[in-house]
Amino acid sequence: MLDWLIATIPFWKAVHLIALSIWCSGLIVLPMMLSLHKPAVSQDDFRVIRHSTHLTYTSVVTPAAVVAVIAGTWLIFLRQTFVPWMFAKLVFVALLMVLHAWVGNSIVRIAEEPGSHTPPRPYLVGTGVMACAVAILLLVLGKPDFDWIDFPDWLKTPRGGQLPFEVPSR
Repeated sequence: MLDWLIATIPFWKAVHLIALSIWCSGLIVLPMMLSLHKPAVSQDDFRVIRHSTHLTYTSVVTPAAVVAVIAGTWLIFLRQTFVPWMFAKLVFVALLMVLHAWVGNSIVRIAEEPGSHTPPRPYLVGTGVMACAVAILLLVLGKPDFDWIDFPDWLKTPRGGQLPFEVPSR
């Protein structure tokens, strides 16, 4: 069982990378789609734009976010990467989740309050997503040492809990 789990690491890496790419690109595209929601648009055009943004958010971007988080969490435990750069990466993943929720909130508000809610500027969300994606890539590829930060002992040492499966040793 343990050998099979170790053998699946390349698969989970690929799944994580693909899902993260779809999630980030969707978060860049959705604000551009939302910018098409203007009060001067006819009712039929508004319905088409609103339906396409809703479907993109619920059928593509949100499932990709869920898969990216699950695959990333699975990789953390398989590779035992309980190191400071991983915690920094998780901060940027949390910021991506905040941007994801902001876009979703805008989609709902546009549907419920047509004409009275202005969507966020595409460059604001896009800049935030790009900053988070670049920070995640730099942290994952660079694996910087954060020795200059004095982390508390409870964060640096294992808590002694047992995982529900056998963890490989390095």
